[in-house]
Amino acid sequence: MTTYYSEDHEWITVEGDTATVGITVHAAEQLGDIVFIELKEEGDEFESGDEIGVIESVKAASEIYAPVDGEIIEANELLESNPAALNDNPEADAWIYKIKLTDPAQLEGLMNLAGYKTFIA
Repeated sequence: MTTYYSEDHEWITVEGDTATVGITVHAAEQLGDIVFIELKEEGDEFESGDEIGVIESVKAASEIYAPVDGEIIEANELLESNPAALNDNPEADAWIYKIKLTDPAQLEGLMNLAGYKTFIA
């Protein structure tokens, strides 16, 4: 599995033509205590840069943007009842979506971990 990062602070881990998407630890720290998440539904299709959800914290609301084109094949429903899980483990158990990639070549436009660390420094 390879993990990529977007400038909008989403991570995407790819296995075959399926990807798991979530927010980075950095994003979760910047948001503070997360109290609500609005998720799209399975079957929703989107393009890179489209808004695919909203996260609300005690500090602010923030959009979740699609790092690549695809279709939602699973939303992490546990987050709807426990959005604070995004503060506890945003880059593992608190993933947001599993998506079917439309154009895997788009991954080349994302950052690796070293590039992302430089980006947020």
